[in-house]
Amino acid sequence: MVERTYERLSDMILAALMLALEQEDVVVSKMLKNALEMAMTRGAGGKDFVERRKFTDGVQDALIRFDDLHKASMR
Repeated sequence: MVERTYERLSDMILAALMLALEQEDVVVSKMLKNALEMAMTRGAGGKDFVERRKFTDGVQDALIRFDDLHKASMR
């Protein structure tokens, strides 16, 4: 049996996103950013939904790093 070191799918995606950012892979980073957003917001919504979660510092850092990498690739 494989031991899991992550609690949520979004944790694994975040780890992969951080690696893609380190490697400056814009295409893969974009796909992983989208997957991270989907994993974190899945099941959210509805008529009376109020978002109470806050993005962790790690997620915020990854999103900022992605934006910086994406902007740099557009030059």
